Amino acid sequence: MSWWYWILLGLALGAIELATPGGFFVIFFALAAVVVGLLELAGILDADALQWALFSVLSIACLALFRKPLLQRMNRGHTGDAVDSLVGELVTAVDEIASGQHGRAELRGSTWTAHNVGPLTIIAGERCRVAAVHGLEIDIRPERSH
Repeated sequence: MSWWYWILLGLALGAIELATPGGFFVIFFALAAVVVGLLELAGILDADALQWALFSVLSIACLALFRKPLLQRMNRGHTGDAVDSLVGELVTAVDEIASGQHGRAELRGSTWTAHNVGPLTIIAGERCRVAAVHGLEIDIRPERSH
């Protein structure tokens, strides 16, 4: 296969990678195609079978060796689920909630199912703090201490 077919294939695969939401699969095939094209241009690879074999080996090897580290590097700043950041936030009780009981509380403009984990009964309208998040339920504790 002519060298410029390989370069064109590499550019097309690179465009497909850019057009699809991250996953970093196709980029390794694009890079392998460009490498094979450059090696063919330099006259190192003449046989089509050798070009296809090298393309296959390079693609799979790069995918296996570099995809995981690349994904980890891209997700380095990811701190986890957004609900983890709710711990310590202020909420307002919608209902009166006895100690150990469930009720409703407003947090960031949404009503949540709340579990009173404090020793005191929470009065409707009272400000509380989020102690933990369990899926769509929050554990709250009143701000007052007596």
